[in-house]
Amino acid sequence: MELTKPGLDILQPAWKDVVPEGVDAIFTCRDGGVSSGAYGNADGIMGLNVAPHTGDFGACVNMNRNIVSQLVPGDPVWLKQVHGTTIVNADIVEGEPEADASVSTKPGVVCTVMTADCLPVLLTNLEGTVVAAVHAGWKSLGDGIIQKTIRVMRERAQDSTGFIAWLAPRIGPEAFEVGSEVLDAMLVHLPNAKEAFTLGEGDRLMADLAMLARMALAQEGVKDEQIVDCGLSTYAHPRRFYSYRRDGENSGRHAAMIWIKPAE
Repeated sequence: MELTKPGLDILQPAWKDVVPEGVDAIFTCRDGGVSSGAYGNADGIMGLNVAPHTGDFGACVNMNRNIVSQLVPGDPVWLKQVHGTTIVNADIVEGEPEADASVSTKPGVVCTVMTADCLPVLLTNLEGTVVAAVHAGWKSLGDGIIQKTIRVMRERAQDSTGFIAWLAPRIGPEAFEVGSEVLDAMLVHLPNAKEAFTLGEGDRLMADLAMLARMALAQEGVKDEQIVDCGLSTYAHPRRFYSYRRDGENSGRHAAMIWIKPAE
C-alpha cells in the first residue's frame, strides 16, 4: 500500500498490539487532494474532500476519490449516508446505497464511511475474518447503529470471540454543543448516557461521542482494552481536519476505511 504521495496526510490506527495482522485501516485527513477554497486544506488548496454532496466541484471529488482508491486494495465501497441504521453487505453491494455502515468478510473489499464531525467507528473481530465501518453521528448512535453492526458481524462470521474498535477523529466534547433532545435519544439504548454529557451555556449540553460509543460497544461485550481511541477532535485541528460545526455547509469530508488484506 502506497502512502507516500507528496502532501498526503493519512492517519492509521495505533492498534498493532491488538488488531489481527490480516486487517488494515486508514483515515484520510484534509491534505493531499485537488480541491480548493473551503474544500481545500487550511491554505485553500490541495484538499482531499471525498464527498460529492458538499458543493465541491464534481471533477475534484472524483479525482480525490481516485487518489484515495490508490491507497487501498480495491475500490472503496462508498455509501450515501442518511444518519440511519441501515447496514449493507459490502461484498455484494452495487452503486452507493443509502446506509450508514457496511460489513465485509471478503479480502480486498474496503468498507468506507465519510465524516467531518460525526464519529467514524472501524471494527474487526479478533480473528480478522469480518470488518465494518460505521458512521456514528448522534442520531445513528442513539438509534443503536454500533450495537446493530456488531450483531450483523457476528452473523457473518460465527467464529467471532470478540471485537476490536478504532474511534477515529470526530468533534470533541469541548465543542459538541447540543440540546436535551440528544440526551433523550441516547437514553433510549444507553441507560448511563447522562455520564457523557456536561452542562454548557444556558440549557445547552456538551456531548462526548466517544464516551457514548464506548457505552454502545460495551453493551455488545467489547472490552475497554479492545477499544483504541485516536483522541483527536476535528473541530480543534483546522489545519488537519474538516469540521462541519466549525466551517459550515461547505465543509469537506474525510474517508474512514477498513479491509481484510488480500493474499499476496
